[in-house]
Amino acid sequence: MTSTTAPPTSLPPALLHNLRRVTGDEKHDAAAHSTLDVLWVLHDRVLRLRPDDPAAPGRDRFLLSKGHGPASYYAVLATAGFFPEHWLDDLAGPTAPLGHHPDRLLVPGVEISSGSLGHGLPLAVGLARGLDVTGEAGDVHVLVGDAELDEGSNHEAIALAGRWGLRRLRCVVVDNASATLGWPGGIARRFEVEGWSSAHADAADHDALHAALTTPADGPHVTVVRTARKGA
Repeated sequence: MTSTTAPPTSLPPALLHNLRRVTGDEKHDAAAHSTLDVLWVLHDRVLRLRPDDPAAPGRDRFLLSKGHGPASYYAVLATAGFFPEHWLDDLAGPTAPLGHHPDRLLVPGVEISSGSLGHGLPLAVGLARGLDVTGEAGDVHVLVGDAELDEGSNHEAIALAGRWGLRRLRCVVVDNASATLGWPGGIARRFEVEGWSSAHADAADHDALHAALTTPADGPHVTVVRTARKGA
């Protein structure tokens, strides 16, 4: 994969090899590589998932809202065993299951079809609320980008999750300093004023990232993950 934004090197060689196999969407390399560390830590150390049965009852749900750069997501899913690695060699081909946006009907392990920014967090709020109502086990993790928080739908979702005290809901914001509007006091403060707990971690520090992602919380929780500035 030709890229001006090099992926991190403190990751499994098999994962990095699989990432290099995903070609044809180089314009979104920055978006993809900014999520690589957190996606790997989530799937390797946090999420309760079964690659042999991606729809198993009681599983955790992971929603990639930042779906417009899915190369890292595909590489992680293939490395974790959700689908054959040879799928990575054909992105958006006429019969390829892997497209420029993840499709939940075609790709095992994908919970939502995404790519249009501002949808993932509202969907996660509804899913977490639904699990509370039905009593089914499992947490809901959603990954969004910092620029995506400019979307008004996310502001409403943040407020509603806080009012409902959705303890199953865990949001990850990948901060590559690409937001246009920002928020007084920083990203975490935007969530805290609505009743969320928060944590911070650097993308390359996987132990700190794991600790932040698994911080106990009595309500919704957000982890702000600092990564390389877009375009750096």
